[in-house]
Amino acid sequence: MAAAADGLGSTTIDTTQLNMSVTDPTAWATAMNNLGMVPVGLAGQQLVTDSICVPGFDPSLSMMTGITPINPMIPGMGLVPPPPPTDVPVVKEIIHCKSCTLFPPNPNLPPPSTRERPPGCKTVFVGGLPENATEEIIQEVFEQCGDITAIRKSKKNFCHIRFAEEFMVDKAIYLSGYRMRLGSSTDKKDSGRLHVDFAQARDDFYEWECKQRMLAREERHRRKMEEDRLRPPSPPAIMHYSEHEATLLAEKLKDDSKFSEAITVLLTWIERGEVNRRSANQFYSMVQSANSHVRRLMNEKATHEQEMEQAKESFKNALTGILTQFEQIVAVFNASTRQKAWDHFSKAQRKNIDIWRKHSEELRNAHSEQLMGIRREEEMEMSDDDSGDNPSKKLRVDESALTAQAYALKEENDSLRWQLDAYRNEVELLKQEKGQLFRTEESLTKDQQLKFLQQTMQGMQQQLLSIQEELNNKKSELEQAKEEQTHTQARLKVLQEQEINVLTVALVNQEREKNSEKRSQGLKSEKEALLIGIISTFLHVHPFGANIEYLWSYMQQLDSRISANEIEMLLMRLPRMFKQEFTGVGATLEKRWKFCAFEGIKTT
Repeated sequence: MAAAADGLGSTTIDTTQLNMSVTDPTAWATAMNNLGMVPVGLAGQQLVTDSICVPGFDPSLSMMTGITPINPMIPGMGLVPPPPPTDVPVVKEIIHCKSCTLFPPNPNLPPPSTRERPPGCKTVFVGGLPENATEEIIQEVFEQCGDITAIRKSKKNFCHIRFAEEFMVDKAIYLSGYRMRLGSSTDKKDSGRLHVDFAQARDDFYEWECKQRMLAREERHRRKMEEDRLRPPSPPAIMHYSEHEATLLAEKLKDDSKFSEAITVLLTWIERGEVNRRSANQFYSMVQSANSHVRRLMNEKATHEQEMEQAKESFKNALTGILTQFEQIVAVFNASTRQKAWDHFSKAQRKNIDIWRKHSEELRNAHSEQLMGIRREEEMEMSDDDSGDNPSKKLRVDESALTAQAYALKEENDSLRWQLDAYRNEVELLKQEKGQLFRTEESLTKDQQLKFLQQTMQGMQQQLLSIQEELNNKKSELEQAKEEQTHTQARLKVLQEQEINVLTVALVNQEREKNSEKRSQGLKSEKEALLIGIISTFLHVHPFGANIEYLWSYMQQLDSRISANEIEMLLMRLPRMFKQEFTGVGATLEKRWKFCAFEGIKTT
């Protein structure tokens, strides 16, 4: 297909040899016959750019100027015009093949409908084929759209055609709506209206998925390469601790150029846990040498701040100089706009002077605003420094705030103790270094340091005493709050006990009332008294008790009109004489009544 496109691009005809009107159909047919091509008579502009269908094909190329592009459906060209834009009316022409002829549909009819295009579609459905159409005729018609890999024809006048590339499907869709006639026959079996639509095939979807996976792999590989390129280099490996390496590291810590590298090694060793009782002095000396760089760093910071201030000052001076020059330039423009000099300039010169004056005034105002902003920043910095000296007002705090403050004071106390221990260790080290040497200038400075350290220790001790007093006060306040809390809890307990006693007394009274009511019920008739005597005798003979059915069967021999419910109600009315017990487990669970009047007498 690319070769065909290149062939089209390389074909040119001199415009002086052929010049005709495109609107004349007879002249167009004569010209095509002279060129040795079958006349198709495609009029108007190109329908759609072929860049959609054929990669690398330039649709602006034509055989001659003044003539529209040739219909790509010509045999041998292997191209089909793509679908036209929506705003241009479609003009389809008759397509002649060796075995059949394709007649275009009515241009007034709506375009044939198609389904949604599946991803990676290379297969089309062709319906409405003539009954006498064979695979050879179908291949002859559709192979002009591109390379066909497979044709699956059905007995019901339709088939599926699979192309080699996706853009060939767009060319095949262009033929939808054409009427196909085999030869010159007018029989119904030799004609049919084609309906070409997208088809969903598993092979197409599988190839599309493979392609997408390949693109995803390439994208992941590209991202990984980009991440590897942008990833910062890994830090250098740190050697293991040994006495030899420690001595070398101590020398590096004293060197300003190698300090940053050496301090990372020291930090790693301390985090690894290399400090023990044997190597503690060596590590302490290294930490002390690291501490000696603090003064150097502060001096460097001071120099940098001084340089920054000088740069700010020089920038401000340069800005003021530039601003004065701008003022002078603006003054020159203002002087030239006065009537004494303004009348002697031409219109063009006055216009230029006016434009220059406005531009210079804008630049002057911008620079003056910048300079005022710098001065405002300096004033704000000075005001911040002044406001930082004002003492903050003390606020009242509740119990939680007091505890937090006490905890903070404890932490401060511990930190001060640790500082004192460090100062004592330094003093001891200074004493050991001092030894029995003669007093030199260095020894005098050490004495001064010792005095200074002693003074600081005394000040810290006084501060510790004041902090301890504050701690004691806070503790006493906390104890008072706790005592109040315990007192309130004790009062709550007493109140709860009183409520419980009141409830228990009320419950006992209710129970007594119920018992008195039960006693007041008594026996209603002589029949009930007789029944109670018989039942008590029966249950006394059965010490393990008897269920209500057994008892009812015995009583029914004496009185057939009595029911089991009456017997049970009578037993329940006398809980001091008869009691109910459950015997058995699970399915053998059974209720039994026992005679318990004698047990009450024994307990009383």
